Amino acid sequence: MEQLSETTDVLVVGGGTAGVVAALQAARAGAKTTVVEATGQLGGTITNGGVCAPALFWSADHQVIAGIGWELVCRCKELDGTPWPPLRRSRAPRPSYHAAVNPYVYAAVAEELCLEAGVTLHYHEFIDGIRDAGGPWLARTRGRGVERNIRAREVIDCTGDAIVIRQLGLAVERGDVVQPGTLEFRFRNMQVADLTEAQVDAAYRQALADGRLHQGDFCYADRSFMTFLRGTGFNLLHVFSADSSTAPLQTDANIRGRAAVLRLLRFVQTLPGCRSATIEMMRPDTAVRETVRIVGETRVTVDDYLAGRVFDDAVGYSIYFVDEHTRDGTSQRFLERGVVPTLPFGALIPRGSERVLTAGRAISADRLAHSALRIQCSCMVMGQAAGAAAALGVQRAMPSRNVPLEDLRDLLRQHDAIIPPELRPLPELGPEAQPAA
Repeated sequence: MEQLSETTDVLVVGGGTAGVVAALQAARAGAKTTVVEATGQLGGTITNGGVCAPALFWSADHQVIAGIGWELVCRCKELDGTPWPPLRRSRAPRPSYHAAVNPYVYAAVAEELCLEAGVTLHYHEFIDGIRDAGGPWLARTRGRGVERNIRAREVIDCTGDAIVIRQLGLAVERGDVVQPGTLEFRFRNMQVADLTEAQVDAAYRQALADGRLHQGDFCYADRSFMTFLRGTGFNLLHVFSADSSTAPLQTDANIRGRAAVLRLLRFVQTLPGCRSATIEMMRPDTAVRETVRIVGETRVTVDDYLAGRVFDDAVGYSIYFVDEHTRDGTSQRFLERGVVPTLPFGALIPRGSERVLTAGRAISADRLAHSALRIQCSCMVMGQAAGAAAALGVQRAMPSRNVPLEDLRDLLRQHDAIIPPELRPLPELGPEAQPAA
């Protein structure tokens, strides 16, 4: 086992949606920055999880999120040449503004930008302990053939599961029930034009009755299975109680997810015109929506969120709707037009801590507010705020939580973030992407 040691200003644990943006912001602000990522690439849910349509950067009326996350998406769209979505409302009052990106391009672009900014990347390593070393943090990571000791002045937990926060013994909360996860996959070679809804649903009900399919294999209990066939499977599978907070739990979620995909494939192959159906794409991990949340200095409630509360320490916006996945499908509560919730800096600070922040889906919030805040664009906002605060804390020799709020906001504005109460006009993305009248 090779023993290595290094020193950094800001250690970002987890190179997913929030972690990439946090690292880029910290490094671009002048802090020496290191990322420890347990997989072999950056991007998290966008890349490894396959949910490659970040949402939501804009409402029906304004762009509310920009900054480094927006830059990443724009670079990917430019390279890949894919069209932007129309700025319109689809099934009112739900906005349809997901900006699809090529996940392979995203992973490569995120890595390129991190290296250009001077970020040190450690793939295939996980954090195996952290303690206060009398000033800096001392974090130990492990990987195949390597054990690394990293001294860092600030740490940002972007694991999604509050791994660092839990190792430090700081408070977290978990609901009695967690939202199901999803293993993203796609089928091909399904000829469904000659199939009727009645024919398909009769076969589907029989497969459920005789155990060839299980509840959740198709996540919507109240919809026709034709929805699955037309969608080719993407984002239509629920893995109940999926949990990524430990390796055994993630292993269990992955095994159950792949077993469900095989059940679906075998069933679909029994339908007329679908005998040649096969798996075109399947992600390596079941994407998890909910595990633990930190107990922060501020806790966002669903009432705060739906009312669009403007927190005194707001460092950005979120615009997604309350989106609770259940055993029967999904339950949504939509924002009123013109309501734009804000993200408080205090929700990124574990209660009673110093020199450690959290960004991403472990934000301090109740379950229903969390179901909206866990979305990728919101996590990008959190990552940028945490990265900026950590860099300023290092430069000013003070804990990140004590950085003057206006200085933090000024730094974020310098890197194109939108800070409440500011809003921007809808972006001009081409003639096909103009808002409907």
